[in-house]
Amino acid sequence: MSWKRLDDFLDTYGILRRMILVGLTGGIATGKSTVADLFRHFGAAVIDADQLARDVVQPGKPAWREIVKCFGKRVLLPDRTIDRPALGSIVFRNRRKLRRLERIIHPRVAREQQRRARRIARRTPNAIIIYEVPLLFEAGVNTRVDKIIVVTADRETQVARLKQRNGLTRRQAFQRIKSQMPLAEKARRADIVLDGTKSKSFLSRVIRRLVHDLRAEDRPV
Repeated sequence: MSWKRLDDFLDTYGILRRMILVGLTGGIATGKSTVADLFRHFGAAVIDADQLARDVVQPGKPAWREIVKCFGKRVLLPDRTIDRPALGSIVFRNRRKLRRLERIIHPRVAREQQRRARRIARRTPNAIIIYEVPLLFEAGVNTRVDKIIVVTADRETQVARLKQRNGLTRRQAFQRIKSQMPLAEKARRADIVLDGTKSKSFLSRVIRRLVHDLRAEDRPV
């Protein structure tokens, strides 16, 4: 039996659905990674969409070839990996080009996320899986998760973090922020909203309780 047919068999009998898949999102530089790390600390499995996006664009892979075809060799580093800052400077100034890049990457990231979630569920059928994905709503991931957590922060905090973390100018930071769905809209569509400006100790207490509550929930079987 192939892995795909095995996954279909397991899904049919509810074996994989004892897990719970939680989409973790928010705005850029709101504190998603800190929240994801805390979930991991309390026993959840974490899948990082940004890491998946790096994996699918490794040199020679189909997405890598499409990106080079669309944006040229100017977005490559000497070792042939994608120069993410160079590519970002192109797409974050042009919404059409950004959407083009997303159409290349998002479907491949989605397939890889599903493969990894199945692998985790085979090992731990009742796993809590946190899928950290910045563009959860924009990429339609909200239709594939059981719950949605949105991490928020005020605009000035986002700008300050982007300037310090990514070395962006204020103008570049605003471009990145405005390229995403407004935080207020994401928060409106969330099941749980967390304030990413709170202290790590405060967030730790909140997330420990969330993990406890998620484990206590009835799972579909």
